[in-house]
Amino acid sequence: MIKHIVMWSLKDQAHGNSKATNAGLMKEKLEALNGRIPGMIKLEVGIDFSGTKDSFDVVLYSEFESEGDLNNYQNHQDHKAIMPFVVEVREERRMVDYEV
Repeated sequence: MIKHIVMWSLKDQAHGNSKATNAGLMKEKLEALNGRIPGMIKLEVGIDFSGTKDSFDVVLYSEFESEGDLNNYQNHQDHKAIMPFVVEVREERRMVDYEV
């Protein structure tokens, strides 16, 4: 099994929306991918409530059957369709992929 974890720090304003609004939209868009991509076992998105200087704003936790399935997810048309929004609202991105 492959685990794919991504964290984003968001811009204060983007697309005419606040950071909080964009975090909610990002969560909605990413969670809509559940059940639509073969090989994806699980996908969940969380929005940080701590607001500390060390925290990121949004986290994605996902599981895939194989590394090939992760690659299929990253290249899937539904995933690619939301990437322009994510790129526009993010300030910073960090990720980890690992096998268990």
